[in-house]
Amino acid sequence: MFHQYALSVISISVQFFLVPMAFAQDKQNILTLDDALRIAREQSPDALTTKQEFRRSYWSYKTFKGTYLPQVGVSAEIPNVNRVIEKITNYESGVINYVPTQNTTFTGALKITQEIGFTGGSLSLQSGLQRLDNFFFTDSATTSYYSTPINIIYNQPIFKFNPYKWDKKLEPLAYDQAQRKYLEDIERINMKMVYFFFTLLNAQIEKKIADSTLSNNIELYKIAEGRYNFGHILENELLNLKLQLLKAQTRVEDAKTSLDLALDQFKSFLRLKDTIPVVLIPPANIDFFIVDPVKAVEEANNNSSASLDFDRRLLEAQRDVNKAKMDGRFDANLYATFGYNQTAANVNNAYKSPLDQEQVAFGMEIPILDWGVARGRIKIAESQEEIVNNSVAQERIDFEREVRLKAIKFNQQKTLVQIAAESDKVAKKTYELTKARFLIGKPIDIRDLNQAQIDMDNFEKAYYSALQTFWQSYFELRQMTLYDFEKSERLTFNVKDIKP
Repeated sequence: MFHQYALSVISISVQFFLVPMAFAQDKQNILTLDDALRIAREQSPDALTTKQEFRRSYWSYKTFKGTYLPQVGVSAEIPNVNRVIEKITNYESGVINYVPTQNTTFTGALKITQEIGFTGGSLSLQSGLQRLDNFFFTDSATTSYYSTPINIIYNQPIFKFNPYKWDKKLEPLAYDQAQRKYLEDIERINMKMVYFFFTLLNAQIEKKIADSTLSNNIELYKIAEGRYNFGHILENELLNLKLQLLKAQTRVEDAKTSLDLALDQFKSFLRLKDTIPVVLIPPANIDFFIVDPVKAVEEANNNSSASLDFDRRLLEAQRDVNKAKMDGRFDANLYATFGYNQTAANVNNAYKSPLDQEQVAFGMEIPILDWGVARGRIKIAESQEEIVNNSVAQERIDFEREVRLKAIKFNQQKTLVQIAAESDKVAKKTYELTKARFLIGKPIDIRDLNQAQIDMDNFEKAYYSALQTFWQSYFELRQMTLYDFEKSERLTFNVKDIKP
């Protein structure tokens, strides 16, 4: 991905690292960090979960949008059979008799309903037809039809809490937040992959170092034995080298165990089921760049899900205050309907010369005494709103400070990686010089040789640790800002690639 300072130093290390393994295995799965990141984003358990979570948010938002589209439905009763004894009043004589009745009705209706989010009301358009087969008055059935060619109904709450108005503000915000959270989760997957990648890489390097150290100690001990036999070195120096040899053997066994564990974790996260050995190539070629902390804070405020979460919480607090003020106070409702209807003995006549019908109703509910319940709810909501305002204000400050610190930490990585690379180079050179002096028989303290080898191993591991910290900081900054500072562009994704 990148190009820079440590290429020459690490290319030698990589060759030294990969060549022995290439001879040991005919078939290998050689992966760079970019390869591992791509696989992790495609098939890791975290990636699959992240995609499903976004799909849930996507369909939740689609469902919300659907509630503001016209809802079309058909209802029917085919048939409704009624055979009972009913109480019938003779309106001329006033006599009440119990009379057996039997009828069958067939009903069908088409209804279109539209919610009006701005006002909180609803508008409906209905059309229906009913057939009645009556067996009450005659021995044979009589049939009649009742039609409502069109009926318009409008229902409007007045002075009531309007949830639709607030949902139209909150739901798009929640969906936008879900999109940003998806991108942040991808960066978290990248960070997790960096951890598993370098855990395995360090284990492979530790195994390589352990094997090399053992080989060196065997060689040095054999040379020391010959010199001891000729009286050129003391017995304690020989024993010191033997002790180092035993430690090297133990180190190799420990490195094998650590490597197996790291490999299992790495393959499990990437869902790699094959048994092909994995060899990692260190991401040493880095093109360093500097991130302006002010720019980082600006992009975090513009792009992160945290900034939307702040806005959403403030809006929800305002909604709750509005609800407390509207509920339990003066309420009214307007209901109006207008349409046509007709009845006849056959279907055709039921639609001829329809009669108009109108209905208007206006209802009110006025609380007289509630012992301060409504006022108390308002005060509670207002207090909670103030708590949320104060909390969000402080969290914004903390969030921006954290982003600035991440940017500063990232900018420091260039120097730290270069120092680690140079230290690794110097430590290797020091060991080679010290070992060469010992091999040609020059006087040298065995402790100096041992320390040179320890320093060489430690500085090599420190270099890879610096690389890991760099990449960790890189993806942490991307996760908090959702911005690619290398390309100077916002992180985005195509929803079509994720939704089912």
